[in-house]
Amino acid sequence: MPWMAASAAPPEASVPASAIDAGWILSKLTRPAPTHTDFVEVRGSKLLKAPLRIEGQYSRPTDDTLVRAVHAPYAETTTIRNGEARIERNGKVRTFSLDRAPELQGLQASFGAMLAGDRDLLERFYEIDASGTRQAWSLQLVPRDKALAAKVRDIVLHGRGAELRCIETRPVQGDMQRTLLAGAARSARGTTSADKLAALCTAR
Repeated sequence: MPWMAASAAPPEASVPASAIDAGWILSKLTRPAPTHTDFVEVRGSKLLKAPLRIEGQYSRPTDDTLVRAVHAPYAETTTIRNGEARIERNGKVRTFSLDRAPELQGLQASFGAMLAGDRDLLERFYEIDASGTRQAWSLQLVPRDKALAAKVRDIVLHGRGAELRCIETRPVQGDMQRTLLAGAARSARGTTSADKLAALCTAR
């Protein structure tokens, strides 16, 4: 399940390397709309000789709209708004209710909650657990919704200071998907090694 991130912000080098909680992380990820960030998504599959690498940009033009624009290796734009998903590809448009795609519904709700710094709303959809320090933290999200939990085991966000750098999504079936964001996505340009991309995700 792809996820959008807040725009990059510099790590807080002056903050002591003390343990953190979910509230601190969410306060640093808060971003008012409009906001956007580049991403590099890596999808593994036993059917592929090498992981599929997808590049593009996530944007949040308004508080209730999420856009995922893929630029390579193909062009596709997904817009989530008002309980619907609209997918444009090769001149064709598909529109469907988010009730048919719980993973997209969870995506919109969770990012709206994160970028608004709304912990209560986020906890309506996920059990959350924070670990690490302010310089190298992780936030695990375990779906509460049965429909979403049937597809997604958990989602782990990795960051440094106020920068969300990577999201790891573990599906119930299939391989883990990594989405590199902000500084990690920029560092991944020109990198094709699956091991190097994985290292960028959780770099400390």
